[in-house]
Amino acid sequence: MNSLVLNDKELRGALKDWLFRKSMKPKKIIEELSVNNGLAIADVVAIYKDLHCFEIKGDNDKIERALKQGVSYDLSFRKITLLTTEKHKLKALSLAPSHWGILIARIDKGQIKLTYARKTKANAGFNPTVALSTLWKSEMLEILTKENISILSKDKNRDTISLRISGQLDKLSISSEISDQLLHRSRIIYDK
Repeated sequence: MNSLVLNDKELRGALKDWLFRKSMKPKKIIEELSVNNGLAIADVVAIYKDLHCFEIKGDNDKIERALKQGVSYDLSFRKITLLTTEKHKLKALSLAPSHWGILIARIDKGQIKLTYARKTKANAGFNPTVALSTLWKSEMLEILTKENISILSKDKNRDTISLRISGQLDKLSISSEISDQLLHRSRIIYDK
């Protein structure tokens, strides 16, 4: 490390390396994922059976900004972790919701080391209807087909589809379906 300031670029790289060194590796990592109909952008999302959102706040960032985005994260993810630095540790522990994990980065012998100051807990505020808005319409339609959920042709807009899926499947199933769709998402295909 050339400098002692840890910012997004360094922390993001260290986080991805750390995640892939763990015994339970993510199936895929997505960066800059739009959630809650674009109201927030998740820095890093690790895909397991569930999604795990990581919000990154470096030395020169404000922890308070993460909390504004956090409203959308709480609705969209069952697991959320704030990755920050020693500089922001106390503020992160006092301000972040109690179910958020707090991961602290520090430089040790020229390497960035990550350790949990607080483990992630299940998020009771997860809202399946909002979480489904992370998906493209075509991905939601795939869930309808896979789960054999019927819907009228005139009702095939994203909001109505997400309400229909939320009315038919439990939270765990929906979270798993979202993970599965994002796992297979191609960066080349876009839909409206």
